[in-house]
Amino acid sequence: MPQEQKPYAAPRLRVERRQSAQTIRRRRLWVAGLLALAVLGGTAAAYVHLNGNLRTVDLAPEAAGAEGRAQEGPINILVLGSDTRSSAADCKIGGDCGQRTHATSGGAAASGNADVEMLVHVSADRSHASVVSIPRDTVLDLPACRNPSSGLMTPARRDRINSTLQDGPNCTVSAVHRLTGVRIDHFVLVDFAGVVTMSNAIGGVQVCVSKAVYDPYSHLKLSKGSHTLQGLPALEFLRTRHGFGDGSDVGRSGAQHLFLTSMLRKIESAATLTNPVAVYNLADAATKAVTVDTGIGSVQSLTELAAELSKVPSEQIAFMTMPTAPNPRNSATVVPAPSAQALFSRIAADQPLTSPKKKATASSSATPKETGRPSPSPSAGTQGLPPAVTTASSQCASVSRDRSVTLNGTAMSPTRAYRLSQDVPDSAP
Repeated sequence: MPQEQKPYAAPRLRVERRQSAQTIRRRRLWVAGLLALAVLGGTAAAYVHLNGNLRTVDLAPEAAGAEGRAQEGPINILVLGSDTRSSAADCKIGGDCGQRTHATSGGAAASGNADVEMLVHVSADRSHASVVSIPRDTVLDLPACRNPSSGLMTPARRDRINSTLQDGPNCTVSAVHRLTGVRIDHFVLVDFAGVVTMSNAIGGVQVCVSKAVYDPYSHLKLSKGSHTLQGLPALEFLRTRHGFGDGSDVGRSGAQHLFLTSMLRKIESAATLTNPVAVYNLADAATKAVTVDTGIGSVQSLTELAAELSKVPSEQIAFMTMPTAPNPRNSATVVPAPSAQALFSRIAADQPLTSPKKKATASSSATPKETGRPSPSPSAGTQGLPPAVTTASSQCASVSRDRSVTLNGTAMSPTRAYRLSQDVPDSAP
């Protein structure tokens, strides 16, 4: 039986370091946002409402790789995006509707597969954070898992990692822990409808594309340049695979990183965090959109966790996609590259993926290549890692130059597809 998880408690740290003016300003804005939430959500009715939005699942210690959450030190969170097509809006985006779903142990619906898997590591001293995407088509040895709905055991097998969510979040946590060797403290499962509501709550998320793009699979259609996306277009952007990078899941991961950093900047802006109504609307949308482990299964616990995350300077949040190699048995899938182990060992050792001595800038050296991965110059602090680390910036998502999409039965580049689809409205002005 999984042990009962204690509510999240902020670690007590004795770390002294100089803080930049930007970090201090960010901290003040987060404090203002938390106070705004306290003002509007401080009533018993509001508190019960927000807590009632949350869906929770017990995190099994044996799956996470530890007997309960460490009360001090780094924090590791597995963020999952569910690809369940449970509504007409979700089905409109594309993909398989009516996939097999089941109720989790907490009564929440889980999807057949995970469309997004990101390991978020926050350092013990809160000086840096790393976000590593694991491509959903990564094939590896998966653990045996018991389905929380049927009670039946799914045997150990070699398969895509995204299939583990069929047996609940604990199965995915177990697979990621086995792959990375990193202890998982918490998980957050976000459904597609949640992306729509959260982007609406903050008034949209600004993104940039390097060229005009039309992906008939996700229905994303954007002209070259910057756009503010919310609702359905935001979801189209996050799901676009064939239009970005090399047309693979790696390209999509890079675009997702850029979207998330832009969303983070929008949430951290004074316009959001100093507006009590905006803060409460965001909290309402977020709590409705997620399933979390019981360790962070209350508004108070999530607020305390957000306060810890806000301590990390934006320029020291590194994003990376797990290095992969082609799967010789199936060209549609990938396997972890040998260098992936060095990446995860660095995270397990609480080491940054970027050099702490230099602030990352959106220079030409960090412009995404056609693989969808930027290649900054290696630094002394990141030797041994693949050149694929990005930080929060205003980079543009790299649109594929390959004939990665099909329009009217003809393979072509996403930019040509954009020019030939004048009858299809753009996703955003």
